[in-house]
Amino acid sequence: MRFIGTIHGKVNPTSFDILLAVADVEKGSFVKINHEIYGWVLARIENLNRYLEKGEEVILANARTVGYKLGNHILIPKTPFKPQEKVYSADRELIADIIGLEKTKTDNLYLGLLEGHDIPVYLDTDKCIGKHMSVLAKTGAGKSYTVGVILEELLKGRFPIVIIDPHGEYSSLKHESEDYDSMLPYGTKPRGYDSQIKEYAANIIANPEARKFSIRPKFTLEELVEILPMRLTDKQKSIVYEVLRRVEHQDYTIQDLINAVRMEENKTKWKIISGLESLRNSGIFDGKPLSEKDLVKGGQATIINLKGAETRIQELIVSKVSKDLFNAIKIGDIPPFFYLIEEAHNFCPERGFGDTLSSQILRDIASEGRKFGLHLCVVSQRPARIDKNVLSQCNTQIILKVTNPNDLRALGQSIEGFTPGMENDIKQLSVGQALVVGECVEQPITINIRARETRHGGPRDGEAKPRPETKPSIVDKIKPVFIREDEPPRPITQEKPKKKKTGWGLVKRIFLRDE
Repeated sequence: MRFIGTIHGKVNPTSFDILLAVADVEKGSFVKINHEIYGWVLARIENLNRYLEKGEEVILANARTVGYKLGNHILIPKTPFKPQEKVYSADRELIADIIGLEKTKTDNLYLGLLEGHDIPVYLDTDKCIGKHMSVLAKTGAGKSYTVGVILEELLKGRFPIVIIDPHGEYSSLKHESEDYDSMLPYGTKPRGYDSQIKEYAANIIANPEARKFSIRPKFTLEELVEILPMRLTDKQKSIVYEVLRRVEHQDYTIQDLINAVRMEENKTKWKIISGLESLRNSGIFDGKPLSEKDLVKGGQATIINLKGAETRIQELIVSKVSKDLFNAIKIGDIPPFFYLIEEAHNFCPERGFGDTLSSQILRDIASEGRKFGLHLCVVSQRPARIDKNVLSQCNTQIILKVTNPNDLRALGQSIEGFTPGMENDIKQLSVGQALVVGECVEQPITINIRARETRHGGPRDGEAKPRPETKPSIVDKIKPVFIREDEPPRPITQEKPKKKKTGWGLVKRIFLRDE
């Protein structure tokens, strides 16, 4: 128990000043004070001020009361602390008890270290993802990196995962990280999850390492009209409706729909046929569709890679996958799973920013999915553009640095008990720091996100992929011995084609060179 100072000046139950006796106390640090009625009470340093008073340097800290524990409840003192009461640095046990941190890794998510303390942050998995989650940050603040850490923890626990990945960045979970130095402070080790990951892509040309993803061409009239790349007249809609009605109890292909429309006598059918041909040519309906049981399995993370797919096709995939999974889990065909939507503002935008094919089903999942075990996680760099009904249903919020006033306003509307102080904390977060708010913690906490076990980010467009390792030849083994690395390269001259050398000629070429 380390003495750090005494309570100074005016005191009230929720906040007070501390005249510090040491200079190494940081903003965000936790301290404890022994209250005459309630015993040990936890508080957090909110601000620090340093100034001269009568020629002597003074460091004054402002602290906010977090509370004390009574049974299973965390309460705020109803009477202030005594003036001049001694203040100590808080110990690990008290911090964990008051904030609600778990003590071990078992069945919990290890996200990093508590800001200002060497205390691992273990969060209860059920509380963390049970009532949906959001991960929000401005570009470059470490949002995708943080999501990677969460996915690693769920993979270790063999929790089923389905990932909607618009940019193909989560396939790197297959490969272990080589950033060994950054892992040391967090006690993590390199690890890849290749055996647990199944990756499918709508465009396998853009994603050659992924398997082909295809959708069963089973549409409602509204869905088909919405995804066709042109507006249809009422007469054309009636043609589409009649064709769908004739095939609704059959397994059909897009080509079957084209053939059925061709049989119509109305001349406006050619516009419908053109739209259906564009769907057929997208390739998304080719091949054998995956069942919901293929996508959701214990210990498996299924990545649906949308990189290279057109926007409408991406929306269609998210809409169809979400509906099929929601229907399957409601009747108990698949186990509870974690459903991650990256770039969520594109798939469930706020109403003022338009609507998409997937908007309504994601609203339904946000409001009803938790009771069936569908745990939604929305990830975005623009909180203001996500549907507020979806965002407000996420009871665990992991927020990295956000500075846009509209995004901060959206956070304030979706987080219960949001304060101006919390807004300032979010704006001042460093890259890799996150504010965790929700039922998984008794009080909002700031953590330094741990180093990833897996590689961060996938190969970028135009980036050369590593060549497969080949066995070195005898020439490769000998060359470093006889050829100096600092020797300048010889000029390339145009020569006539030489005859194929004999074995002796090759040896001479290696060992004897002209000076």
